[in-house]
Amino acid sequence: MAYRVLADLLVLLHLGFVVFVVVGGFLVWRWPRLAWVHLPAAAWGVWIELSAGICPLTPLENRLRAAGGEAGYATSFVEHYVMPLLYPVGLTPAVQAWLGIGVLAVNALAYGVWSWRRRISRSARAKGTP
Repeated sequence: MAYRVLADLLVLLHLGFVVFVVVGGFLVWRWPRLAWVHLPAAAWGVWIELSAGICPLTPLENRLRAAGGEAGYATSFVEHYVMPLLYPVGLTPAVQAWLGIGVLAVNALAYGVWSWRRRISRSARAKGTP
């Protein structure tokens, strides 16, 4: 039971990391110092997708499930609703590459807009405009 709970918590952590990788660039608009955490996380996410690699959290989760006596995924809330988001059916290296490109594009847009807004703001302050 404890291993199953740990595995479920790990899946939630994994999902949170994936969401952070995808949309964290937009959080930088509000908290610019977050870029120091987000940029390496986004680079990791893009690399994992483009290389068709496996995140180390996945084998750890599988070991936890095996230690808990599970042969596969049961139908808990986490497994039923969250797992398909992280491990969709038909995930191929080509699909992963497109996901990586998508993550890169979303974050390039987020950081591009953030940088542009900062430049506009600095220019306005330099001119004495509020």
